Amino acid sequence: MHLHILGICGTFMGGIAALARSAGHRVTGCDANVYPPMSDQLRALGIDLIEGYDAGQADIGADVFVVGNTVSRGKYPLMEAILDRGLPYVSGPQWLAENILHPQDVSAKTHAPKGALCRSQQVQQNKWVLAVAGTHGKTTTASMLAWILEDAGLNPGFLIGGIPQNFAISARLTDSPFFVIEADEYDTAFFDKRSKFVHYRPRTALLNNLEYDHADIFPDLAAIETQFHHLVRTVPGNGKLVVNGRDGNLKRVLERGCWSPVENFGAMPGWTAAGSEAAFDVLLDGKPQGRVQWDLLGEHNRLNALGAIASARHAGVSPEIACLALGRFQNVKRRMEVRGVVRGITVYDDFAHHPTAIATTLAGLRNKVGAARILAVLEPRSNTMKLGTLKAQLPGSLKDADQVFVYSHDLGWDAGAVFADGENTQIHADLGALVDAVAKSVQPGDHVLVMSNGSFGGIHDKLLRALAA
Repeated sequence: MHLHILGICGTFMGGIAALARSAGHRVTGCDANVYPPMSDQLRALGIDLIEGYDAGQADIGADVFVVGNTVSRGKYPLMEAILDRGLPYVSGPQWLAENILHPQDVSAKTHAPKGALCRSQQVQQNKWVLAVAGTHGKTTTASMLAWILEDAGLNPGFLIGGIPQNFAISARLTDSPFFVIEADEYDTAFFDKRSKFVHYRPRTALLNNLEYDHADIFPDLAAIETQFHHLVRTVPGNGKLVVNGRDGNLKRVLERGCWSPVENFGAMPGWTAAGSEAAFDVLLDGKPQGRVQWDLLGEHNRLNALGAIASARHAGVSPEIACLALGRFQNVKRRMEVRGVVRGITVYDDFAHHPTAIATTLAGLRNKVGAARILAVLEPRSNTMKLGTLKAQLPGSLKDADQVFVYSHDLGWDAGAVFADGENTQIHADLGALVDAVAKSVQPGDHVLVMSNGSFGGIHDKLLRALAA
């Protein structure tokens, strides 16, 4: 089968491209911006990439066009041509479900890269899907879970919205029955407004937490809760829901109906932790199961670990083995990733883009560095942040920082007014001025935490160069 993927350079669609190629399909694709590192990864797999969405690509000879949710009506000539000519198209999540997770057609044609194994058996079998859902921590927790299964010798496939450093890739197809997926609640495509995760039909579903987010597609928290309940409805009776027992919103979701066994974490009865963030005992209903010793920061990561351990146990991995595996876990890129140390000043990169994530990330760093100064550099870049839906929560979420620098470019609200009471807060609409301001403010021993869900204009390297100069 020849797939032509629209929006191929996004992490999710790029992952689908890699999985499809591994399954033996021919894959091509296009995107508005074909750029590294994803473009390099895809070309290394033998995938031809086209810049832009011109209508001529409708003649590329694809058996099906796989459409990413970045594509909308009226702005993409290729999509209009596909619709006008009645060519077959499908969303990324639906294609993934029907061809990789729960395949309908087991007679896929093979066009494997030279030197690669023919993986037709991977396409033919249904997978034991372990789906990790939640407003926060999906990428990290899915990476933990995939690594636990890998370390236990189960060789899982996975599709994760980041790059777990234990694997150095975001997607992998194997002959194992187990498949870990980051289960995103964002909508599927312009023609399918359900959340992506309703397509995955997991046997193990980890519900990490639930808050209001994605204000561009959800009018309120109740709308997101409905989508999460749709996910709950797809888990079979012989499956399992692993649920954050501290989260009242998730409790409300389950009260709408639940037909699968539920195992809580973070609260009794269920999975709990005792000890410090760096070394803690894991308990199930108060009984010791193992001990985790690692370098990750924050109470949120302890909760992530408990959810991953419980989910792995459902797949047959003992808690003791899972705890030992987490001691060898390397965090995901862009999750408190140290980008450099110059003159005793440490610069971190973190994906935090929601007030709760910002607060928990800062709290974890504060717990690590004690009284040392923290300079928080924030780009409110997500659609929710740009709309200003949660802007009132931002000043409070940054309380653990000694100084705050906010990049106000392209915001739909007045950052100066929101942070008017912040004596140690600076607002800059120009990236160069922001870098200069941070460089002038730092002192040896400071910790500079850069937070954005985008590239932030390459600020990390710019800042490190400014510090070195």
